[in-house]
Amino acid sequence: MFEFAGAWETPINILFLIVTGAIAWHGIRYRDAEGRTDFVRLLFGCIAAVYFLMVLLQDVLGVVRFA
Repeated sequence: MFEFAGAWETPINILFLIVTGAIAWHGIRYRDAEGRTDFVRLLFGCIAAVYFLMVLLQDVLGVVRFA
């Protein structure tokens, strides 16, 4: 994903995975005091989870190739 970074591509990918993983975890698991989910946090958590999986599977592990 960050081919322009050259030798720093792997550390940047790892940092990206940590940040998007934390956002996804928080957004998907969030509940308010009454136990209800928040639609916006759930939406952005799912979007972050998709980007997390794309970078993990394509750039870090090299298992799949997305267009």
